Amino acid sequence: MSFSRYENDTTVRGGKLLATNQTLQNIRDGVRNGNISFTEFVLTEAERLDVIAGRSYGDGRLWWLIAAASGIGWWLQAPSGTRIIVPTDLSQVQAVL
Repeated sequence: MSFSRYENDTTVRGGKLLATNQTLQNIRDGVRNGNISFTEFVLTEAERLDVIAGRSYGDGRLWWLIAAASGIGWWLQAPSGTRIIVPTDLSQVQAVL
């Protein structure tokens, strides 16, 4: 299954994109509303979102799904001790995009 956080963006004058924030918010809302199933844990010192995404989804580039679900703005903002939400059913994520 292919995912892009830019898939539903709207192009505006100057080539800038809008709606990416809405895509990320839709994932976060889907978790909160129970529409996206997930597992949750706390990061240890050596863990990174791209590695977790690779292990969970087979593609480390999907780190942004975990960041969106966890309310993390950027993967570098995930120090050890951060509570992580990992969506477990990608078809549920696709449904809210």
